[in-house]
Amino acid sequence: MVKQSIFGRIAQLAKANINAILDQAEDPGMMLDQMVRDYTNSIAEAESAIAQTIGNLRLLEQDYAEDVRNAADWGNKALAASRKADELRAGGNTADADKFDNLAKVALGRQLSAEREARTEGPNIQSQTAVVDQLKSGLDAMRGKLAQLSSKRDELIARSKTVDAQRQVQDAVKSIDLLDPTSELSRFEDKIRREEAKVLGQQELAASSLDAQFEALEASDEQIELDARLAALKAGSPAPRSITE
Repeated sequence: MVKQSIFGRIAQLAKANINAILDQAEDPGMMLDQMVRDYTNSIAEAESAIAQTIGNLRLLEQDYAEDVRNAADWGNKALAASRKADELRAGGNTADADKFDNLAKVALGRQLSAEREARTEGPNIQSQTAVVDQLKSGLDAMRGKLAQLSSKRDELIARSKTVDAQRQVQDAVKSIDLLDPTSELSRFEDKIRREEAKVLGQQELAASSLDAQFEALEASDEQIELDARLAALKAGSPAPRSITE
């Protein structure tokens, strides 16, 4: 019953359509991980069961071979006893000849028993051999499915990482678009132009202030000269000469 259950499970798993299962799964990655675990566990159980089945088959084969050997040995013993009986009977020793004939019959009976056991074991060996071959074939198919599952899982993981990387790039691009770096540069440029204009204004202001100081100085010199001439007039002295004269 256990063997039949394991055989049925091996056949079911070996025939499983992985792509169809994944198409129906909400989370293919999680489904693949679970399937890999299930297949790995089932393969381990199948290997143990198949090993036991093979062991039982080998025991049957050993018993069959032993029965065949026993049948041959008892046949040889029966032949030897029969020949001895013939020799004794030819020599006139009928009593001993009958004893050896009886031994030959006993040996022949043992031979028949061994042959019956061998004939009984033959079909069992054939059926067990067929079961073992099927189990081995199913196990190989399961191992192939497991390799396919592992490869599919690795492929999906790699594709998932690629999608994540692409999504990050797209998010970064969207973020850049929202920030509009050209507008930031324009604002920065406007700020620099305003600073430059301020410096120009300060320079111009400084220049106009310096001109005013020179004009004030010239006005002061003129006032001094006017005061000197006025004082000279009052004193009756001739007016002092202009600085430019």
